[in-house]
Order: sequence, then structure tokens, then C-alpha cells
Amino acid sequence: MAVNIDPEKISLLRAAPRLMQILRVLRRHKFLRSIIGKKHLPPPKELRKIFEELGLTFIKFGQVLAMRHDLLPAIYTDELELLHDHLPPMGIKTVRAKIESELGASMTKLFSSFSETPLAAASIAQVHEATMNTGRHVAVKVQRPGLKEIISKDIAAMSYLVGLGEKLFPRLRALDLPVVVHEFANSLNSELDFGHESRSIVLLRTALADVKGLWIPDIVAEYSGKTVLTMEYSAGERVDLYAKTHPKEMPRVISVLVKLMLQSIFEEGLFHADPHPGNVFVLPDGRLSLLDFGMTGDLDEPMRESLILLLEAVVKGDARAATEAYLEMAPASEEVNRATLLVDIKATMYEMHKNGPEDISIGDAFESLLNAGSRNGVHNPSEFFLLTRAFILLESLMSSLAPHHNYMKSFRVEISRLTTKHFSLARIKEKTTKFAREMERLINDAPSDTRRILRHIADGNLGRIQTPALEALGSRLSRNLSRLTGAIAFAALVVGGSMLLMTPMGGWHDIFGFTMIIGGIIGMLITRIGVWLRERSRR
Repeated sequence: MAVNIDPEKISLLRAAPRLMQILRVLRRHKFLRSIIGKKHLPPPKELRKIFEELGLTFIKFGQVLAMRHDLLPAIYTDELELLHDHLPPMGIKTVRAKIESELGASMTKLFSSFSETPLAAASIAQVHEATMNTGRHVAVKVQRPGLKEIISKDIAAMSYLVGLGEKLFPRLRALDLPVVVHEFANSLNSELDFGHESRSIVLLRTALADVKGLWIPDIVAEYSGKTVLTMEYSAGERVDLYAKTHPKEMPRVISVLVKLMLQSIFEEGLFHADPHPGNVFVLPDGRLSLLDFGMTGDLDEPMRESLILLLEAVVKGDARAATEAYLEMAPASEEVNRATLLVDIKATMYEMHKNGPEDISIGDAFESLLNAGSRNGVHNPSEFFLLTRAFILLESLMSSLAPHHNYMKSFRVEISRLTTKHFSLARIKEKTTKFAREMERLINDAPSDTRRILRHIADGNLGRIQTPALEALGSRLSRNLSRLTGAIAFAALVVGGSMLLMTPMGGWHDIFGFTMIIGGIIGMLITRIGVWLRERSRR
């Protein structure tokens, strides 16, 4: 069950004290004078100090804005990346009370030993090393108390300020700040819900079970809840420290990092969105250990399929294919200028590939796509920002581990493997079966649904229609729908066959592709001839 931060349930009266505090901070830093008088933001360093003084929620919001290069100039995003929330660790009495309240038992009954000094302390939670009474070595993540109320009031105040700002300065509407705040609230909901984090760990363990050289700690479900999360202890060394003493191991480590990122995305649509050195450890046996799943991204199946095409296009430098795949991931508004967008993306592809394939950065490419899309009327989904951030962090990590290693080679190998799997016979059969079921259900339901709709029309203001005429009209619509469904199915065969042929794998893939295209064309011809014969018969 989610923690559910809901700023709409916080009345203006309850949020008023916090709103006044925020306004006092803004006035002290002359923020309002800059906006109203000079009509621009205060200096970048001053803006960062404002976020730090306003506390946890605004610091995290500033960290989100640091990823939004489409909203703010680079000088501001670079400064906001320096935001850090320095909070003192909770005392052991607070930790004990939180654990006992959540798990419903005393600490002595739960653990034979529990370290009072936290392994790590962050803004949301801190982690303690412990041993269960069964002897199992674990790490216990405990959430700070009162966060829901604090964050809800802050986001409510933030929403009021954004709404007021848009009324006073209409040009701010182009930034779509209410949507940014709403998506920010949703991300905090996920981060505060340890149940969501627990489910993410289980899904990732399943998706990455066959990745050699990787270990993800298991959840101890009976010792976990909404605000306490207990998992296996990872007795490893930070990957950046390990790299200094084991430089020859880095190509293998980088290969595992690439595989875990891409495979988790395409197998489960789930990815670790915060792969910095503090979340990647190396165990004594050499396996990688991935930690802290509070920030994860979730992609649905259509977005995953578009992402495969986008990654291929970026690696190959195909601007047109990249544009089409990008627009499938981030739907364009009616005002989008596709021609200008294509020109921008062509320029991006050229800059990426002019120095050779080893200098390509997927994270930078995605960031350029986001910026080009925003300039040309595309509404970028929050998942794409999170994905871009994950790739930028991952590439930065790999560059620091082995500065002279060509990690793009690992990306190309893994993308090729996933593409082959995506267009495998089993995957095509699965999609075809699903499509056939949908079409069958549509055909079966169409006559009754059509007659029911027409009866409602007949009973309304349009007057009554006699039953025989209604039945005849329903039958005609049903026949037309059946022909249309058949045409769609045959067209799908042609498209599927073409996709197989576009994938250079040879062998039975090409034979199967040609067979699908020929079958689809023959089916469409038969459908068209049937329609022509029926029309001629009626005439």
C-alpha cells in the first residue's frame, strides 16, 4: 500500500504557515525582485542556496530540475547538481521505535545484534547492519518519521506558488511546471513506499537471474513493511575503490553493468535509475552487487519496443529512425514541427558520430533528443527523463572505472542480442497470438455491440428505428467490420515480415519474413476482390 502524498488534500489554511516561510526565504534572497523586476532567475548559486534553505522537499525538487536541461540553461542545471541534503542521522531510540511500531515486536525478539551506528544516512532513510535471531546477516533500512506530512505540505505550497506564478507571468506556462510538480510528487510517492521498492527488487532479481557475475540481495519479507525494509547484507567493496586495486577486472565489470541495465529494461521494463558508485559493490568472489532500489523507472511494453528501435538508431546514427522511435516514446502535440525536429536530430547524430563510434554517449544523445523535442512541441514523459539520467550516471561510472575502455562495444553487443531476441520466432508467435485473440474478441462482440448502440440511438431524440432495419444495419456494419479486421490482420503480416527482413539475421528469419509478406499481400488481394464482387452483385 502506497504512502500516498496527496497535496490536493492539504487545504490552503494548513499549508499557509509553510507557504509564508517559503515566501520569507524567497524575499530574503531577493528571488521575487529578480522575477518581477529584472524578469529573470537569480544567479545560479543563489538559486541553489534557496533550495538548500527550504529543506528536504525543495532540495529533491532542485535535483529533479537539474535533469531538466529542456527547462533551464546549463549554467543552472550544473549548479543544481551540487545540491546535497545534509541531515544528521536519527538516534537509536527513534530507529528502535520506528522498527518496533512497523514490525509489531521488540528489537530483542527480532534481532540478536543491531548496530547503533548507521552504515549510511540519507534524507529519506538510513541503513543499519544487524543479525536476525536465526543468524541471518541483514541490512535494515528505516524511514525517517513524519516525512509524509512534511512533504505533502511542501508540495501543496509549491503547487500554489506555481499556479500563482503562471497567472502573474503567462510565459511560464510554456514550461509546463504544474506537470513537473505532479510528476515530482509521484516520484516521491514511490520513493517513500518501501513496499514499492521491495516489489522492484523482486522483479529485478527475476529479470536478471541469468546475468553471470551479478548478485541482488533478497528481501526478508516478514521483517519488512511500508517504512522498514530488511534485506540480505552485502559484504562488498564500492566498485570505484575496487577498480583502483583491480584495473584488469574492469572490462568484465563494465560488461555486467551494461547487461544488467539493458536486460532489466527490456525483460521487465524496470531499471535502476541511480547507478552511482555508492550503489554498486563488488563482493569478495568478484560478483557485482546492486543496492538501493528506492529510485527505479518503469516502462510499458510499447515504450520498451520503441526504445529498442531508438537505441539501434542512436548507435547507427540514423536520424530519421531515431526521430520516429522518439516520437513513439514521447507523443507530439498538434503544434510539433516534425521537419525542424528531424533537422535538430540530424545535427545531434552528426555531432555524436563525427569523432568515431567509441565517443558516442547514449545518455548525451537522449538528453539532446529531449531538448530538441521540447523546442519543437513534444511533451517528454517523466520516464524518459529518468531513463536519460540513468544512462548518464551509468556512462559516467563506466568512464571513471576504465577511462580508456570502449564501453560502447558492450552496448552494441547487448543491443544486438536483445534485438535478435525481440524478433525471435517465439516472440513473433506470442504477439501474433495476442493480436489474433484481440481480433477474435472484436469480431465476436461487434454485432451485439453495434445493435445495442443503435438501439440507444433509436430510443433517443433521433426517433425510433424499426427492428428489421436496425438488424439489417447492424448486420451490414458487422460485415464491414469483419472485412476491416481481416485487412488489418493481413497488413500486420506485411509489417511483421518487413520488420524481420530489416533485421540482418539471415537464415529462417528471412524465409519467414518473405512468407509473412506474401501471405499478407495475398490476403489483402482476396479481401479486395471479395468486396468488388459483392458490390458488383448488388449493382
